[in-house]
This record gives sequence, C-alpha cells and structure tokens, in this order.
Amino acid sequence: MDGPERIAKAFADAKGRAALMPYLMGGFPDVPTSLAIGEAYIDGGADLIELGVPFSDPLADGPVVHAAGTKALENGTTVADVLTICEQLSKRVPVIMMMYTNLVLARGPEEFARRIAAAGAAGLIVPDLPLEESEAVLQACDAAGVALVPLVAPTTPDDRMARIGARARGFVYTVSVVGTTGERAALSDTFGSLVARTKASTDVPVALGFGIGNPEQVAQAAASGADGVIIGSRLVRAVAEAKGDPAAAVRELVSSFSAALTA
Repeated sequence: MDGPERIAKAFADAKGRAALMPYLMGGFPDVPTSLAIGEAYIDGGADLIELGVPFSDPLADGPVVHAAGTKALENGTTVADVLTICEQLSKRVPVIMMMYTNLVLARGPEEFARRIAAAGAAGLIVPDLPLEESEAVLQACDAAGVALVPLVAPTTPDDRMARIGARARGFVYTVSVVGTTGERAALSDTFGSLVARTKASTDVPVALGFGIGNPEQVAQAAASGADGVIIGSRLVRAVAEAKGDPAAAVRELVSSFSAALTA
C-alpha cells in the first residue's frame, strides 16, 4: 500500500470510533528516547503518529512544542535522525511527518518526497505551505506515494475550504482553535460546526487537533464527528516533566485517551 492507502486503512480500522493520532517531537529529549516514546504511543493505542521535525522558527507551534524542538536542535537532531525514527515507527502504524516549508524546499520537493517515502512516511503536513504555493509539493508527494495533508481553521471561508478539501490527501487536519498549538482549559462549543463544514468539503477523513489535552476533550472532539483526534502539547509536556521513564508516562496518557474514544 502507498501512504494514502495506509492512512485510509488506519482510519477505517478504527471501526466506529475516531482514530487516535498523538504528536511526537523527533529528537526530544534525545533521538533514542523519542523513538521509545513513539513505540509507547503505539502500545498505548495510537492508530497513527504525527512526527515533528524540529525547526528554528516553528510558526504554528506553541511554547511547549517550540521548547521541545529547540532542545532537539540543541542536541544536534537532524532530519536524517527523524527519518530513522520514522522508519522504525512506520513498521507498526502510519507516520505523518510534520515539518516546515524551508526544510522541504531546501532539498527540493521531488527529492524530499522520495526521501521520506523511502523512510516509510505515509503522509506529510507542512503548516506554513499555503494552498496557492502547494502544487509542486503536492505533485512530488503524489509521485512518491505520500499524502500531502492540508490544514483548515475556524477562519477558513467555505469557498477556500472547498478548494483545500478537493486537493486533500490522506485526511484534512482541522485546527479547532485560532492560534498556535497548546493545551486549552476548554474547547470551543462551535467546533462541531467546523468539523461538519470540513467534512462537507472533502471525501477524505477529518482529524481535529490543537488544544486537546485530556480524555474529556478527546471524547468531546470525537463527539463532534471528527474521524480522528490529534493530541500534541499535553504529551510533549508529559515528556518534559517526567521524573522517571518518559515512555512509561506517555503510554499511560495515550491509554487514557484511547479509552476515552472507546467508552
């Protein structure tokens, strides 16, 4: 199966519940530990993994994820290191790489898409790549069998959402709140309508992310009609705050999120 097919199968295999997609910062707190954390995600019930590549100017990331990326860069983490993590985790679940445009363009879209496909990546998220500038990357990903996953937000107009949805591969990443990544005390009461708008614009699954950080919010996101739920900052914070083995800490958290989807 190519990347889009693997992603479609993961959502289908969730069997009546939303698929669980935790975020992993590659190289945080170091490369071997981040691989162990990814394995713990899968053991805890993850259906897919969003794997972040650390970058010096992560415009979409809040302070927790930004700090983790900074630490990974300080430790010398490279794109090649993160692809090694991808290669291992992708043997068990689809891995969706998340990185910024400069990292893709510096290597050229065709070469970069081939490189991540060779590492087993099923998909690619580029949060600072606008629709109008995405054609070359989309064509390169299509040729390599990698799903280029777009993002939509509460502020995305219906006509633009329709254009994004028509070109979506794998799934549509639906941002639940305006702003950067990070935990919120409460989620918006209106994101059910956002999910409905997104689903009306595309034929691929819709995953909801940003601000989701506890089992109650996971259940709320699933109840909105989302096909998938993405959790990031809460898990990255758990790694940063772990007193012992961070993999054990996140396995317990992911298990609680998985239980919230099956309750």
